[in-house]
Amino acid sequence: MCQSLVAKVTRRQQLTSLADPDLLVLFEDWLEELEEEAISLVKEGRSQDPTSLAQELGLSPAGTAFLLTKLKKNGRL
Repeated sequence: MCQSLVAKVTRRQQLTSLADPDLLVLFEDWLEELEEEAISLVKEGRSQDPTSLAQELGLSPAGTAFLLTKLKKNGRL
């Protein structure tokens, strides 16, 4: 949990230097919602194939692959 918090703080610092803080909050909220939706779909028994999930998540297959990899790396899938 501590590593997750440190990673979020680091990511936020990196993104803050590139983006408007108000926009950054919206992006982080959107990404968290996508992560929860992806986890839910996978737990429902949907395929973990990025191409299959891409349409349901409203992302490209590459974006979905990135999201799934991130979730697996963080132990959430």
